[in-house]
Amino acid sequence: MEQDQGGSRQPAGSFSFVSNNGTPLRPGTPNTDRNPFGDDRIEPQPQQAGGLNPFASPSVSRPASSFGSSSALGGAPRGQRYFHSRRVKKDEVEKPWLAKADPKEKWVTILPILGILVGLGISGFLIWDGIHSVVKHKYCMVLEDNFDSFNTNVWTKEVQVGGFGNGEFEQTTNTEENVYIEDGRLFIKPTLQDAALINKDNVINLLKDGSCTSTKWSDCVAATNTTTGNATIVPPTRSGRINTKKGATIKYGRVEVVAKMPQGDWLWPAIWMLPVEETYGPWPASGEIDILESRGNNRSYAQGGNNIASSTLHWGPDVDNDAWWRTNVKREASHTTYSAGFNTFGLEWSQKYLFTYINSRLLQVLYTNFDEPLWDRGNFPAANSNGTRLVDPWSQTGRDNTPFDQKFYLILNVAVGGTNGWFEDSKSGKPWLDSSPNAKKDFWNAQDTWLPTWKSPAMEVKKVSMWQQCDGNEEL
Repeated sequence: MEQDQGGSRQPAGSFSFVSNNGTPLRPGTPNTDRNPFGDDRIEPQPQQAGGLNPFASPSVSRPASSFGSSSALGGAPRGQRYFHSRRVKKDEVEKPWLAKADPKEKWVTILPILGILVGLGISGFLIWDGIHSVVKHKYCMVLEDNFDSFNTNVWTKEVQVGGFGNGEFEQTTNTEENVYIEDGRLFIKPTLQDAALINKDNVINLLKDGSCTSTKWSDCVAATNTTTGNATIVPPTRSGRINTKKGATIKYGRVEVVAKMPQGDWLWPAIWMLPVEETYGPWPASGEIDILESRGNNRSYAQGGNNIASSTLHWGPDVDNDAWWRTNVKREASHTTYSAGFNTFGLEWSQKYLFTYINSRLLQVLYTNFDEPLWDRGNFPAANSNGTRLVDPWSQTGRDNTPFDQKFYLILNVAVGGTNGWFEDSKSGKPWLDSSPNAKKDFWNAQDTWLPTWKSPAMEVKKVSMWQQCDGNEEL
């Protein structure tokens, strides 16, 4: 150890710091009287040769701008000058475009504004023209039925066993078992056929008791034959079908039916219309308007169950040339089914258009414009499958909407099964084949699979309304 000039002794390798007024500082004590960056070049005095300040930053590790900068806490800078911005002052910036304006520059603003104004004007005109062009018809009430009772002056219960051209599996009856009023609602409910009529040889002859509403023998007589190898049976179910042919018809107008669809496999509910007279020939030459068709199967059914509503127009020169597929639209219920509650199924029909809707005229299902003859729209072949020449039954009227230019009546029914393809073969466990002579019997024998699904098999109807278009040019 060596003795310093003042005679005091310090350990070797230690340092002593002295403030400006000569007061010694303890090691590690910040010196607030000096520039923390060391700009004033004050170095601590080593107490032995080769001593260094451990707190001083080496000059090579510091940026030049830190010396004498405003962040330093020491006095006036020494050596290094303050940093000065070389930015041009505001008044010194040259703006030549202010001296002489380009005369074309104003159009950069004017042209977009003019474009916006013209666009708004055109949009406003199109909206006005669209609203102005909508035909507003006058309507006169024809029927408003809230079903306080069953009005036989309006409604007819159809009684048949022939399957209505679709190979349906129900016998429609005129009994309150299948069509009845309860709590202000109309119920059309399918039920099982009497097993005794199927298990033994029997005949249902509606001509004998005079109850048949058809003039065709096949529509009025059905039989069960239990002979070995014979699968003929009477219809395996019963149901209801009613129409307004006797009491309410319209030629152009509106129809609304507030109803809840049935729930149960292989049920086929429908709200539809047929012509009062077959003016242009047998079905489908005189037309058919299906406002609503659905299926009672649940939503997992491959073709769509009670979550799907379908609207269709049937029209064509013969059965083999029905152009229904050109005018068929389906709509799916939103997050529900049509058997979960009541919906309004509607039709608006005029000389120029026809559309169906659900709950609101804005929620259209099928829309058809009568802007060309239906014969041209159908693009039918020159002859049918057996070589018979097809003849246009409509265009001679001079009306584009023929055959939908005659009086029609309303039908409500719940069918069961069928062999016309409404329920496709091999879809979701269908227990019969359309082409099989055993179709009805196979269906009957599979009742353990489908009867438990008939949780709510009836179509419930709250209200039916029909209006005739009465502008004065309907040619009624």
